[in-house]
Amino acid sequence: MTARAADRARYDRATAPLDAPLAIVDLEAFDANADDLVRRAGGKPVRVASKSVRCRHLLERVLAKDGFAGIMSFTLAESLWLARSGFEDILLAYPSADRARFAELAADPKLAAAVTVMIDDPAHLDLIDAARSGGSEVIRVCLELDTSLKLLGGRVRVGARRSPLYSPGQLADLARIVARRPGFELVGIMAYEGHIAGVGDRVAGRPLRSRAVRLMQATARRELAERRAAVVRAVRAVAPDLEFVNGGGTGSVQTTAAEDAVTEIAAGSGLYVPRLFDNYTSFTGRPAALFAMPVVRRPGVGVVTVLGGGYPASGAAGPDRLPVPYLPQGLSYDPQEGPGEVQTPLLGSAADDLLIGDKVWFRHAKAGELCERFAELHLVEGDRVTATVPTYRGEGHTFL
Repeated sequence: MTARAADRARYDRATAPLDAPLAIVDLEAFDANADDLVRRAGGKPVRVASKSVRCRHLLERVLAKDGFAGIMSFTLAESLWLARSGFEDILLAYPSADRARFAELAADPKLAAAVTVMIDDPAHLDLIDAARSGGSEVIRVCLELDTSLKLLGGRVRVGARRSPLYSPGQLADLARIVARRPGFELVGIMAYEGHIAGVGDRVAGRPLRSRAVRLMQATARRELAERRAAVVRAVRAVAPDLEFVNGGGTGSVQTTAAEDAVTEIAAGSGLYVPRLFDNYTSFTGRPAALFAMPVVRRPGVGVVTVLGGGYPASGAAGPDRLPVPYLPQGLSYDPQEGPGEVQTPLLGSAADDLLIGDKVWFRHAKAGELCERFAELHLVEGDRVTATVPTYRGEGHTFL
């Protein structure tokens, strides 16, 4: 029996009393992935990206491990909820325009001490001040550096369009504005190199593309390491008590951690290891989060139909954003239909061994987005479900 076949047998036994659709997290795989992130971080703390987990119980589990410290959140509402739930050291990774939540933050000493917000424009400070509603707490802020690689005088850009702050001088200028502004404290710098951390460099069946990605990433790493160090020097000249410099992502943990200027690493997808993280030469994770859909039809030889399954991930639309049938091996989508809103036909010889009511196990393309489809996660240890815990959605929250 192959390892994947053994996993399928375990998951089927563990969830035998449960009807699909359902989602699981294999805790042995989850813990092994967490340990690997810590190993690759080389002694620097790993800040957990909550958008890739979206389950308070699992955030608590990973933060209890040595090597992890703090949360990187994705909305201000989520940040305040987590702080009120007892989490500390929460870095909001994206600027917000949530005036009502800024008023809450500015009025509550506990929240203001726990949450750091992201800015890349003086207009963000103006918005926060306008939203204070009398709240006078000092707001902790972090500056975001644009990490994109610019070539040919800027005519070619590789990387996400995020912050407008690219040069050391631009970040130092904004740091001076923050320093002069009452009610704010500059505590950190963040730089997420998505074109390195979030792009696989081993694309199956495409050796030339894989080689081009590795070349681009090697160039980008060298350029960013030099520029990030210069940025940190420039900002520390304005704010010498800077608490952290955050960088990285699951796909670049070890290379980002090797930079002296970086004090902590961000990672989250590497805990669940969705399908988009299969194509890396730098690490190999274990799929930990899966969802199961029930077989509801057998239309003919080599075909079964499962309920639902059309859960595309965010990003540029394409086949890589679709869930992938994972267990049993050998199933694929009908190219005329793909994964459907209510039903999904699956093709392959493995279909002939499936009966009505059997489970087909899928992997989502991105990590935490799976939790927007399910209210709870069944935690599997060995061949047993040892706990069932709510996702954010199961607790009544869909933050974005």
